[in-house]
Amino acid sequence: MKPTFKGEEHSRGLKPAADREIPLARPNVTPAEIDAVVEVLRTPNLSLGPKVGEFEQAFARAVGVREAVAVSSGTAALHVLIRALGIGPGDEVVTTPFSFVASANCVLYERATPVFADIDAETWNIDPAKIEAAVTPRTKAILPVDVFGQPADFDAIRDIARRHKLVIIEDSCEALGAAYQGVRAGALGDAGVFGFYPNKQITTGEGGMITTNDADLAAMCRSLRNQGRDAGAGWLAHPRLGFNYRLPDINCALGLAQLRRLDELLSARARVAEWYIEELPVGGGCGTGISPPTAGLLQLQRIAPNVRMSWFVFVVRLADPFTEQDRDRVLSGLRSAGIGCSNYFAPIHLQPYIRELGGYRPGDFPVCEAVASRTIALPFHHELTRDDVRRVVAELCSLLA
Repeated sequence: MKPTFKGEEHSRGLKPAADREIPLARPNVTPAEIDAVVEVLRTPNLSLGPKVGEFEQAFARAVGVREAVAVSSGTAALHVLIRALGIGPGDEVVTTPFSFVASANCVLYERATPVFADIDAETWNIDPAKIEAAVTPRTKAILPVDVFGQPADFDAIRDIARRHKLVIIEDSCEALGAAYQGVRAGALGDAGVFGFYPNKQITTGEGGMITTNDADLAAMCRSLRNQGRDAGAGWLAHPRLGFNYRLPDINCALGLAQLRRLDELLSARARVAEWYIEELPVGGGCGTGISPPTAGLLQLQRIAPNVRMSWFVFVVRLADPFTEQDRDRVLSGLRSAGIGCSNYFAPIHLQPYIRELGGYRPGDFPVCEAVASRTIALPFHHELTRDDVRRVVAELCSLLA
């Protein structure tokens, strides 16, 4: 019999939890964001206006760096940064195969080679020992990803980078508000990148940001995002090849309003994560104090003691008795029950075009493959009530029983 729960419906006039669909993600937009966008629409400055600089300055303060450069997406941020660092043909960048595919794509855009290093089985971040083994004379940079909002092991990564004279590019697209030993994500490497897609901690609709303490690097990134123009140069003066990766003032106004609410947004996400941790049968319980038949069949990402987590998604992993087919059956069952869900992530090295380019095969990165084959991203957003979380957990438990 499926567990049932009563009460605790939100006071916003929502349908009872059992009667409505629960989406996987949803942006947290209030009248403050709408007013900020409308204010820009009443001006002639829809792009290349004052809101871009305001957003950049506010974001740099939030991350704790001197420079921030707004661009059209997290992917654009990473691409511009790799170009600005001079990474190109013949160079290698060591990165994780457990990430959104853009982290490898941006290396390929510049005809450099992404070299994968397997992940830690508990934190799901890139394993520093595997980074060390992947470094060659052609390696120019390490590109760790702060997976699901948890910074990687930057003490070990910085030690490797220092000994081999490598640049560290921190992909913090999922980790705004996270910290490692008190230093905020995006300030842990030579430069960092963020993304503002609607499922992120803050959103600009589409958008991204580069963060660094290197003023010259920031200036190059600003030129590259704007068709290769230098600051103060004429509209048709292009000293270098660049891109149209600008972020319009409309999006920056939305980002500024979101950034002012960052603590509130992070707290709301942390609250939902706490509900899941209390209700899930991990270590026994489903929140009831009674060990269900499904106890021990789910695993969570281990959060290292020296990090502050910034919850991007909430992912569970089916334990070893289960297979990828079991996971897919659970995903189908949750969707049939009106519950949004997804696998997070598919291994990058097994994407068809990456396999063709690099000659990769199943088994090349066994830890990544074992984790990825059984992950389930559960609904995670600010509108979830505790009853919603209980319903998700109840459906999940029933599918595992």
